[in-house]
Amino acid sequence: MNKELLEALTILEKEKNISKETMLEAIENSLITACKNHFGKADNIRVNINPETCDFAVLAEKEVVEQVEDPLLQVSLAEAKMIAPRYEVGDIVQFPVESKSFGRIATQNAKNVILQKIREEERKSLYKDWYAKEKDIVPGVVQRYLGRNVSVNLGKADAILNESEQVKGEIFQPTERIKVYVLEVKDTPKGPRISVSRTHPDLVKRLFELEVAEVKDGTVEIKSIAREAGSRTKIAVKSNEPNVDPVGACVGLNGARVNSIVNELRGEKIDIINWDDNPAYLIENALSPAKVICVVADEEAREAQVIVPDYQLSLAIGKEGQNARLAAKLTGFKIDIKSETQARELGLFEEMGIEYQQEGVYETYEDAYPESPENYDSEYQEGYEDNYQEGCEEAEENDYSDDYQDESQSDYQDDIIPE
Repeated sequence: MNKELLEALTILEKEKNISKETMLEAIENSLITACKNHFGKADNIRVNINPETCDFAVLAEKEVVEQVEDPLLQVSLAEAKMIAPRYEVGDIVQFPVESKSFGRIATQNAKNVILQKIREEERKSLYKDWYAKEKDIVPGVVQRYLGRNVSVNLGKADAILNESEQVKGEIFQPTERIKVYVLEVKDTPKGPRISVSRTHPDLVKRLFELEVAEVKDGTVEIKSIAREAGSRTKIAVKSNEPNVDPVGACVGLNGARVNSIVNELRGEKIDIINWDDNPAYLIENALSPAKVICVVADEEAREAQVIVPDYQLSLAIGKEGQNARLAAKLTGFKIDIKSETQARELGLFEEMGIEYQQEGVYETYEDAYPESPENYDSEYQEGYEDNYQEGCEEAEENDYSDDYQDESQSDYQDDIIPE
C-alpha cells in the first residue's frame, strides 16, 4: 500500500474538495507524460492504479515479432520466449517501467501536470460552490480599497464591491466585517470573479430571512420590497398562518429583530406594512405613516388617485418625495396624491362617486365621512386647527419639510410621481 500517496489524496479531497478519482487520473496522465519525455513516445504505455491502496504500476506493451525494427514498441520472439514459452509472434508482452529511472526533466513535467490538474479542479470546485450562492447573502471581511471599489474577502475567494453597488456615504475600514449580496459569479481562468452589492433590495430580504424564523420557514412571506439604499426601505409582508401577525413577527420583541437589521444597514430606516390583495388598501398601507381619506386604483392602467387631509399632504409625499416614490415602487402603481382642498376644488369626490365603484374604496363622498356628512364642513373646521397642529408635530418628528404643503400640483406631477 502506498500510504504516503493515499494520505496526500485524502488531504486534497478534504481541504480543496478535489475527488480522489480525479487526482488518480491526473497521476496517470503525469506518468504517461513522463514516459513520453523519457522514451520519446508513450503510445504503448499503460498505467494501472489501485484506487483502494494507491499502488500503481507503469507497463510498456510490446508486440512479439521475428525481427525487431522499433525496440520501444517491439520485442523479438526469442526474448519473449525467455519470459514465457507460450508467447508467439503477434502476442503482446508487458514490461514494467521503473518510474525511478525517469530523468529530472521528465519528473518535473510530470509534477507540473499534477499541479496544473489540482489548480484546475480547485478553480472548478470553487466556482461551483460560489455559483450555488448566487443571489444569496454572505459575510465578508473588508480588505482594501481598489480605487473607488472595495475588495472583500469571502473566505476561499475574494469579491469586488463596485462603487455603483455601494451605499452613498458608507465608508469601510480594513478588517471590518460586513454582509454582502452576491450579484453574479463568473468563471475565469484565474478563478471565479464574484460581484457583490450593498444596495440591492434583496439584501434586506435575505437579512430578514436570517433574522426572522417565520420568514425563513415561509410562515411570513415578503411580497414586495422598495428600497433607497442608505435612507429608507419599505417592505410589504403577508402571513400564511391566520394566528401569526406578519408585521409583529418582523419587528420582534421591543423591535429586537428589525433593529439588528437596521444596525447591519447602518441606520437605514425600515417601514414594514401589511400586504393586501386589494390594491386600494395596499396603497393606503404603503403611504404609512400618512393617513389617507380615499384611494381609487385602476388595476389595468396601474394608476391610483389618493386623497389625504391637508395637514397630511407633506407627510404622504415625504421628504424630497421619498414616501410617495417608495410607495409607488412597492405597489407598482403610479400614485397621484392630492390634498382634500385640491380634491374638493377639482370635484374629485363627486367624480369618484360616479366613475369608480370598486370594492374596498370609498364609493361616494358620503361614504368617506359617514358621520353627519351634511355637517362635515362645520365639524371639520372646528377640529381643523387641532388636527393641523398635530400634523405639523408629526411632520417635524419625521423630518418632513412643511414646504411641501405649498407645492403646486404641476410640480408634484413632474417631480414626485414616478414613471
